[in-house]
Amino acid sequence: MNVQNTNKISKVVLSVGDDSGIGPEIILKALYSNQVPKDIDFIIVGSKKNLQDTYEHLRSLGLKNLANPKNFKIHDLEISSSSNDPKSRYGNLSFQYLTKAIEIVKQYPNSALVTGPICKKSWSLAGHYFSGQTEVLAKSCGIKNVGMLFTAKSPITGWRFNTLLATTHIALSEVPKKLTKELIHSKLDLFKNFCNTYTDKPVLKVAGLNPHAGEEGILGHEEKAWLNDALITWNEKNRGIKLLGPLSPDSCWNTSVKAWNDKNAEKHDGILAMYHDQGLIPMKVIALNYSVNTTIGLPFIRTSPDHGTGFDIAGKGIAQSQSMIEAIKTAIEMTYNSRLLNTH
Repeated sequence: MNVQNTNKISKVVLSVGDDSGIGPEIILKALYSNQVPKDIDFIIVGSKKNLQDTYEHLRSLGLKNLANPKNFKIHDLEISSSSNDPKSRYGNLSFQYLTKAIEIVKQYPNSALVTGPICKKSWSLAGHYFSGQTEVLAKSCGIKNVGMLFTAKSPITGWRFNTLLATTHIALSEVPKKLTKELIHSKLDLFKNFCNTYTDKPVLKVAGLNPHAGEEGILGHEEKAWLNDALITWNEKNRGIKLLGPLSPDSCWNTSVKAWNDKNAEKHDGILAMYHDQGLIPMKVIALNYSVNTTIGLPFIRTSPDHGTGFDIAGKGIAQSQSMIEAIKTAIEMTYNSRLLNTH
């Protein structure tokens, strides 16, 4: 796809995330990159002073490949706080950046939201009790069934690698309690709708919950008790989808590695993982810095780099910006014409 052809996208709204992390740095690096279209109307939601200070500081370190904040529209939010705890202040700011960015993107049809990384602990300290940005987006849009989808486009083959999570930011011990037939059906519905925007006959895989997908009940009972039947009944109502699973989680992503590296390898359109780390570990190992977090089911496209705040390297000028670049590119591609997401 030629991402320069963007007549169908009006704006990309960027929320900075946590000011004390690497969010400001990777945004300035990404907006300078020649991989990001220059004819897009970007709106940055954050602190104008902090962005300019970050720019000047990084320039003093010898970095030259940075966008000057003065050249971009910035919805400046300078919010006073009575808290003496810096983490609480930064947490409140990043939360306010996100909520304002959501408000802005709702005002413009065919616009997209790209969010910088936040710290969940800082949100909690500031009194914002959400387990992540996905949950804030769902509540703000009044939508119960949203999906946390991780996507990456291979720079080797052009194939797009998609992993959807059935459960998201919950403790591992809670996963079996949250998984139900109804939840699996709702996530598969989301996945089908997402994939149908770019292919008529998607191929989807479903990872089992237990080692070896339960081994007929020997290594866990969930697959045999209800997951097998849940997939069969859903597929009976969605015969246009080739659905495979539940598959052994330790080998489910093997074909993803091959498709990422070999143009002639067998392709699939997505994998449904049962819990956060089951899906994220292979995603990050295979796609590395090309992985992007996107929320499906919203009335607009939202993407985010697939990494955290990087507090330990903030201000050092060494944060990689590829995932932010990919988040911006993916937001544009999905908004422009999602039928071009895959090359097969």
